[in-house]
Amino acid sequence: MVREVHVVREVEIPDGVSVEVRGLSVVVRGPKGVIERDFSHAKGVVLRVESGRVVVESFFPKARQVALVGSIASHVKNMIIGVTRGFRYKLKVIYVHYPISVKVERDKILISNFLGEKYVRVVEIPQGVRVTVSGQDVIVEGVDKELVSHVAARIEEVTRVKDKDRRKFMDGIYIYASEVI
Repeated sequence: MVREVHVVREVEIPDGVSVEVRGLSVVVRGPKGVIERDFSHAKGVVLRVESGRVVVESFFPKARQVALVGSIASHVKNMIIGVTRGFRYKLKVIYVHYPISVKVERDKILISNFLGEKYVRVVEIPQGVRVTVSGQDVIVEGVDKELVSHVAARIEEVTRVKDKDRRKFMDGIYIYASEVI
């Protein structure tokens, strides 16, 4: 087995975006907002900004550091895409038995009448994420890919049917598209 001496990944910084690196903490500012991320768990990895790009590197890396270099570069790239364009997840409300009602109130999504239950299921919306309901579609948008995908997954999760035949009880809210705006 041949071991690498130096692993490096570079991410280009487009015009209109500023990236600030403080140790293993990264702040990305762009036209749509600001995202801050701490990578202090990445021991043995070095982050720096030089001549219009973010450089993520590790010297004499073990397998963990090689994986971390690629992962951190991907996270920084997603942060840059988020502050320039943003992310969108689309979900579809599907019901056969009881009509599901979905409402957005301030920082919460309220899902009622799921399988005829009186109980209202609640999903918290973190700051920086926008949720809109139009007909049978629920649209989740924001600049932080992790927050947007987490909210979409949480909506899908609270309407998961348990202990029933999935072929008959298809009721729920399902993710059908994720895209860059």
